[in-house]
Amino acid sequence: MDRIELHQGDITALDVDAIVTAANSSLSGGAGVDGAIHRAAGPELLAACQQLGGCPSGEARITPGFQLQARHCIHAVGPIWYGGDRGEAQVLATAYQASCALAAQAGCRSLAFPAISCGIYGYPLDQAAQISVASIWGWCASNELPERVILCAIDDEAYAAWERALSG
Repeated sequence: MDRIELHQGDITALDVDAIVTAANSSLSGGAGVDGAIHRAAGPELLAACQQLGGCPSGEARITPGFQLQARHCIHAVGPIWYGGDRGEAQVLATAYQASCALAAQAGCRSLAFPAISCGIYGYPLDQAAQISVASIWGWCASNELPERVILCAIDDEAYAAWERALSG
């Protein structure tokens, strides 16, 4: 699908309408990509998140991007990996779809994703890449927005996993 692109680098530097962060359920910032996004956006992002009252796994919330290049920041809460028999795949898929839906509702033409749940939450990268690509393709097949989706890999391993998922 020509609406999905693969990129390796710093998601906070992308010039897109919205970036997604792999958030925790309290939306309090954290380590990895979520911490990097919170640092780049400035303290206003945490203040905005505190007004939202958290977010359950499989859902997403939207805030302004503040000091980010992106106008919006979408906070998607993926599942913690427990071995795959607790519905993790469905929760991860709905986190991607909820993010696409929020971007569309906000009129975002471009959206960038990190590898949700693949850091401290321990989701196996190849499985997560397959789920993310299938979820985004499914969304894009029946919705006009976002017109452009970037899968932003933080390292070679994530890039290769998404490359395999996109070619499959």
